[in-house]
Amino acid sequence: MSWFELFKKRPIKSAMVKRYEALFASGIAKKTLLTELTFVVVDTETTGLDIKQDHILAFGGVKIIKQRIIIETSREHYLVSKKKSASSIKIHEIIQPKNPLPIREFVRGLLPYLSNDIFVAHHAGFDLGMLEKVCKPFGLRRILNPIVDTGDLAMRLEHGIQYDPSRINLQDYSLDKLCERYNIKVEDRHTAAGDAFLTAQLLLKLLKLAEKRGIKTYGDLMRW
Repeated sequence: MSWFELFKKRPIKSAMVKRYEALFASGIAKKTLLTELTFVVVDTETTGLDIKQDHILAFGGVKIIKQRIIIETSREHYLVSKKKSASSIKIHEIIQPKNPLPIREFVRGLLPYLSNDIFVAHHAGFDLGMLEKVCKPFGLRRILNPIVDTGDLAMRLEHGIQYDPSRINLQDYSLDKLCERYNIKVEDRHTAAGDAFLTAQLLLKLLKLAEKRGIKTYGDLMRW
């Protein structure tokens, strides 16, 4: 395949993607205190765990502004998707959602919602990959937000920045186990909005622990 043919197959960058990318002309100042940051905490419920083959059924999100969960910013959307699997339905019980959004409409709302805030998820790579897949047809190559994975952050705080994953029981860092360890009441589990809210609560607990470890600023958090 020639470079010309490859270029032709790339989706044209839409206006909504251009507006999103323009938000990152300047980044977050490294000296910004943790208490001054805005986080967008997200979760996706999907037809399975294969980013290439599976699809998003539901998206949930909530924002943390200056270390406060702002309930008014919570979002829950169901997406149009033809593919479902029996195994995934057993987990999230999404069979026929009401008023599912077409993909274009979902992306049109998603990108300004993410804004240039710090993107947070539990096992963030999966949610990130699924959202990038949804956005790709509109010309977005990758989500540009800074990323914080609450599972990874918990491991670093509890075992040190140079932790060895082979010596850790990763099951101890599931969302359920961490909520239990950090005294977070588990409610509305395996819904996108419910899991986003649990992850937001977990992040606040981890940020308090981070501050005790001397992590005071955005630069500290992203470097540590």
